[in-house]
Amino acid sequence: MSAGTGDVGRWAGRNLGKDEVRAEVWARLEAAGVAVGPTVSHIPNFVGADMAAHHLARTKAWQEARTVKCNPDPPQIPLRLRALYEGKLLFAPVPYLTREFPYLRIDPDVLVRKGISFELAATSQGFVEHGERIGFEDVAPLDFCVVGSVAVSPEGGRTGKGAGFADLETGIFRELGKIGPATPMATTIHSVQLVPHDRVVLEAHDSPLDLIATEAELIVTGNTDPRPKGVDWAAVRPDQFEQIPFLAALRARMTQGSPER
Repeated sequence: MSAGTGDVGRWAGRNLGKDEVRAEVWARLEAAGVAVGPTVSHIPNFVGADMAAHHLARTKAWQEARTVKCNPDPPQIPLRLRALYEGKLLFAPVPYLTREFPYLRIDPDVLVRKGISFELAATSQGFVEHGERIGFEDVAPLDFCVVGSVAVSPEGGRTGKGAGFADLETGIFRELGKIGPATPMATTIHSVQLVPHDRVVLEAHDSPLDLIATEAELIVTGNTDPRPKGVDWAAVRPDQFEQIPFLAALRARMTQGSPER
């Protein structure tokens, strides 16, 4: 922990630069009084998350999307709720990828037939209970992707909570062809989570953001940095294979007949 930066969180030690900026942003959210619930080791919920969702939902890319992938965290509940009310097919991961199945398909038509409210299905508890359990290979090609963020630069750099789940998912989807070069990558944050671009450490497996929505504005990053093409399995950490039950079997399926990367 660096002096003045606060708690570096559960997954600290993997990248000191990312640890420092995460701790700084978590502390900033608390000091500004805009955090809703816990911040440290979380994708933090924030005052104005509904307005951030509103700004993102006004984009042409969102409005034209029929299939949407969204992270499972609380600040993105308004986005998941909008997706369902707008008739979009929603895909969301199991929180922390700790189940034997990694993903849920949340179909608004199925929810209506079953009498399940969209408000319930938009929460992580609700979609894990009422969504259809599927594997990565069963996810439809995605028109729009939303990831959770802790620190973000206006130029499209992003740092999550430190566990590496979002980058791993995105790499898998890119390798499977579910996310293409033109698929928008977006996030919603509070404006106090914006940091200078040189504070965001970008690694080879990181996917830059195209759209950033805060409670106050929409930022179109214009980022043209190269996107990862898949998963560098050699770079996946041992603890991820230990904590994610299906990961080793998925690697075997994806690398069968191909040189291991």
